[in-house]
Amino acid sequence: MVEKKTRKTTTRKKTTKSAKNKKLVIVESPSKAKTIEKYLGSTYQVVASIGHVRDLPKSTLGVDVEQNYQPKYINIRGKGPVIKDLKKAAKAAKQVYLASDPDREGEAIAWHLQYILGLDPEKANRVVFNEITKDTVKNAFKEPRTINQDLVDAQQARRIIDRLVGYSISPVLWKTVKRGLSAGRVQSVALGLIIAREKEIQAFQPEEYWTLDSEFKKGRSKFKANFYGFDGKKQNLPDNAAVQSVMSDLDTTKPFTVSSVKAKERKRQPQPPFTTSTMQQTANTQLKFRTRKTMMTAQQLYEGINLGKGLGQVGLITYMRTDSTRLSSVAKNAAAHYIHDTWGEQYSSHKPVAGTPQEGAQDAHEAIRPTDVTKTPDSIKDKLTPDQFKLYSLIWSRFVASLMTPEILDTMAVTVEQNGVLFRANGSKTKFPGFTKAYPAAKEKDNLLPELVEGDNVDLSKTNPEQHFTMPPARYSEAALIKALEENGVGRPSTYAPTLDTIQRRNYVRVDARKFVPTELGEVVQNIVDDKFPDITDTKFTAQVEHSLDDIEVGEKKWVPVVDEFYKPFAKEVESAEKTLEKITMHDELADMDCEVCGAPMVIKMGRYGKFYACSRFPDCRNTKAIVQEIGIECPKCHKGQVVERKTKRGRKFYGCSRYPDCDFVSWDKPKTPDEEEKDEKKTSNKKSTKKTTKKTSKM
Repeated sequence: MVEKKTRKTTTRKKTTKSAKNKKLVIVESPSKAKTIEKYLGSTYQVVASIGHVRDLPKSTLGVDVEQNYQPKYINIRGKGPVIKDLKKAAKAAKQVYLASDPDREGEAIAWHLQYILGLDPEKANRVVFNEITKDTVKNAFKEPRTINQDLVDAQQARRIIDRLVGYSISPVLWKTVKRGLSAGRVQSVALGLIIAREKEIQAFQPEEYWTLDSEFKKGRSKFKANFYGFDGKKQNLPDNAAVQSVMSDLDTTKPFTVSSVKAKERKRQPQPPFTTSTMQQTANTQLKFRTRKTMMTAQQLYEGINLGKGLGQVGLITYMRTDSTRLSSVAKNAAAHYIHDTWGEQYSSHKPVAGTPQEGAQDAHEAIRPTDVTKTPDSIKDKLTPDQFKLYSLIWSRFVASLMTPEILDTMAVTVEQNGVLFRANGSKTKFPGFTKAYPAAKEKDNLLPELVEGDNVDLSKTNPEQHFTMPPARYSEAALIKALEENGVGRPSTYAPTLDTIQRRNYVRVDARKFVPTELGEVVQNIVDDKFPDITDTKFTAQVEHSLDDIEVGEKKWVPVVDEFYKPFAKEVESAEKTLEKITMHDELADMDCEVCGAPMVIKMGRYGKFYACSRFPDCRNTKAIVQEIGIECPKCHKGQVVERKTKRGRKFYGCSRYPDCDFVSWDKPKTPDEEEKDEKKTSNKKSTKKTTKKTSKM
């Protein structure tokens, strides 16, 4: 027994000694920790804080407005074990480095960790890198710095201002509308834009107009041309009478004359590499990704993907929260070499230089790009999830294309004339693909016209007069709303995803055909905020706050005066609103059914997790019922109920029996109808028979 005890003690001492010889590196996520630890080697121990460890309390304001807006930070609930482990590791370590993300939020996380672990603020222990690659990470540890207090103060000012707004306006909304509502700086502007657009749509008065598209032919070749005007002047067609007037001037039995042919060369320049917002917009329009999904997938690509033996965990893209389109000279040169080797020098807008260019310290102000251009999407496709592959392909293509030569198009504008009536046709053909070699999605489709010269005669084969009406402005998609916020200088890349998520979770908007539609609740809340807190919904004012935060970041302003300048007038608005606002009654929508308990009409209510049916006699009758959608399939388990579509608390869709809890059938996948199953069986049998035939043929 004594020997066993001695062995345990010896083992414990060895572990402690080993930990003391190591340098501790703290990052935010386990995935990032795994990638970095591989690059740094056995003398380093890399651990994760799992995001923030300290924050303002949820239950109270947490800001002392009487004492220069001093925040009252507390350890985040549930982070006790993580903090305990970090303290233990820091105590045993030879040196502690704070390697959170290279932005305001990352700097604030490092600052809080420094406080909790009792690290010397004068010691250079902050390490930043814009990409997680071996050389970049190792070089960053050669030049550690102290915490940048200006970055911390900028984050702190934003957090405090947003807390003051949220915790001041929300109680006003609770008293006047209902509990659980909230308002915020950026979300109020976003909601205001959506509602303003909806008002434009409702007030829109359509106007009639006509088009006269025609088809002409020369020999066997046909081409389309559109009515342009009379005698060289453009003319609109406001109604059918105008169309008939044009038609009366035409003699369809006689040929038309090609009066003008203008051929020229047009260049299309590539777009710059992605910033956060342009990545979010393009992923939304091209990949149909929601903003949150884009950022989550980009985070995975940045922190590292396991590429298998010999490579292990590798960070594939640079930091994904950035406003900059700047590219390092190292990245430009690597791309120039790749473009020259793959497509030839005529495709590269940069001449590659021998060796590796000298590059200064890495910073957070670089565009989103691949960390290694030679890791093409197809070469690592089998190591990525479908979503990761799609987004990485988009980032890779956009980056490479941005350093390539323009696409060159041969264009032709043709005017066809008869009796002073003009028709015009425009054609184009790719002469040189340029950057579209790397970015095929950006390529323009060819629109070929037959070989035509001035004086040629062509025949009119058919006309197609069509009535149209002007359309109202389109509702905002996620991409369009992010673009509008960015153009107005409202919010920053890291705020867009949570902002869009919040206005949907609060039921201020709903999504219809991938476009935002305001709800009655959203309009009621926005009317209150517009009326009582006009600065909060004013885009110019909110943009000015963002500029002030930027000034704090670069040391041109101090955070306390910026917060004070915002809060003093705002506090007076809050005080006035509390005195003057009256209770607003939200009327429930009637459901087309009666309560099975008491017989009273059922209504549709909005709860924390969405809409549900409730008895109109609540609280006298507390009967409720989930709103479910039948998919027209009988339950495969009990054969009595119908399969219905439901959602989890997190919004994930699943399928279950309408007789739950009497029947517990549940499935993540949508069950198939008998017809669909029969089709699948036929496809499977056809494939099998095809394989058998192929085998027989090969044997012969």
